[in-house]
Amino acid sequence: MDGHGGGAGKLTRTPSSLLRSPTVRAGPGAASFHAVLDDPEPDDKKAQAPPRALLRRAHHRLRPCPTQSLLLLLFLPPLALAALLLRGGDGGRHLALLAAAAGFALAAAAAAAAARLRGARPRGPASVQWFIGEGDGEEQQQRDNVRAEVREGVEFYSNGDRYEGEFRGGRCSGSGVYSFFGKGKYEGEWADGKYDGHGVESWARGSRYRGQYRQGQRHGYGVYRFHSGDCYAGEWAGGQSHGVGAQTCSDGSTYAGEFKCGVKHGLGCYHFRNGDRYAGEYFADKIHGFGVYSFANGHSYEGSWHEGKKQGLGTYAFRNGDERAGEWDSGVLKKSLPLSDPAVQRALQAARRAADGAFHLPRVEEQVNGAVMAANRGATAARVAAIKAVQNRVDGKFCFIDV
Repeated sequence: MDGHGGGAGKLTRTPSSLLRSPTVRAGPGAASFHAVLDDPEPDDKKAQAPPRALLRRAHHRLRPCPTQSLLLLLFLPPLALAALLLRGGDGGRHLALLAAAAGFALAAAAAAAAARLRGARPRGPASVQWFIGEGDGEEQQQRDNVRAEVREGVEFYSNGDRYEGEFRGGRCSGSGVYSFFGKGKYEGEWADGKYDGHGVESWARGSRYRGQYRQGQRHGYGVYRFHSGDCYAGEWAGGQSHGVGAQTCSDGSTYAGEFKCGVKHGLGCYHFRNGDRYAGEYFADKIHGFGVYSFANGHSYEGSWHEGKKQGLGTYAFRNGDERAGEWDSGVLKKSLPLSDPAVQRALQAARRAADGAFHLPRVEEQVNGAVMAANRGATAARVAAIKAVQNRVDGKFCFIDV
C-alpha cells in the first residue's frame, strides 16, 4: 500500500497566501482579523513596562489641588483673629470661639461650592481598555467571527508539498486539495488542519482510496484499490481495515469477514483461487480456532485449527463418504477416535457454529457505497475550492504570512 500522507513528520511552512478579497465569507469581525495579522506581538520588555497613563496619574497625585489652597486661605484669617483674641480675658475667649466658628463655616461653604463646580465639568473621553486574556462579550464575539472565517488560499511547504483550498482560523479547514510532491494528492474535506469527513486519495503508482476520514486517518467506511489489483471495501478505524469488510485479491481469491488492525481476525469466509473454501475463525490473519474447510475435489474437514493447520479434534470426510475422526497434529491424524466420541462431536458442533456465524455476518455494501458517493462529492468540492484559491493568488487577492 502506498504511504499515507497523514503520517508524515511535521513540515515547516513557507510563506503562504490567504485570500484578502470580497469573496471572503466572513462575519462582521473580518477587519479585526487583518488587524491581528498586521499587529506584531509586543516583546517581553514592552509587556513588563508600566503604562504611561498610570505614571501620569501617580505624578498628578503629588501636585497641590486648587480647591485645597482656597480652603487654606479662607480658614487662616479667622484662625489668626481667634489667636489674638485668646490673649484677652473671658470676653476675648468668647470672641475667639465665634471667629473660629465663622472660619469653619466659610471653609465648609467653599468646599461645597468647589464640589458643585467639579460635578458640572464635562467629562473627557473614556479611556481605552486593554485586556490580557478574555475581554468583554463584544470582543469575544469578534474573535469568534474571525475564527469562523473561510478563505480560499494557497500554502506551500518546504518539502515541495502544497495545499490549495479553504482556510479557517489560519488552518486548512473546509474543502481543499493537498498535493504530495511527486507522490499523489488528497481531495476532500478538512477540519483543523487534518483530513476529516469524506475525500479521495490518489497515489502516483495507481492506488486510490475513497471514503471517510477522522482526524487525519481513514475511519468509517471506504474502498481502497491497490495498484497491484487488490481491493478492500468495508470498515476502517485509525487508518487500518477494522470491522467487517471484503478483500478481493488480484489472483481471484476473496475474503469476506471480520478484520482487526489491518488483518483478518474473527469470523470470515475465504474463497481460494483453486476452488477451496474455508468458513470459520481467524486469528492474526491465519486460520485458527474452529471452522470448516471444503476442498475443490469434494473432501472436507470440520474441527479445530492452529495457525493454518489441522490441530486438535476434528473429522476429515472423503468425497466417497469415508470419514476419519480423531486427534490431529500439524495436519496429520495422530490418534483415531470414533465419530460418536463426545469430544469429537463437540469439536464438530463448534466448527459448524463458527462457519454458520461467518456466513451470516452483517453486510456493509450499502454503507460503503454511500461513503464512496459522499467522497466523490467531497473531492469535487475540493477541486472547486482549489481553483478559486489559485485564481485568487493569480489576481493578487492574498496576503503572505510567515508561519
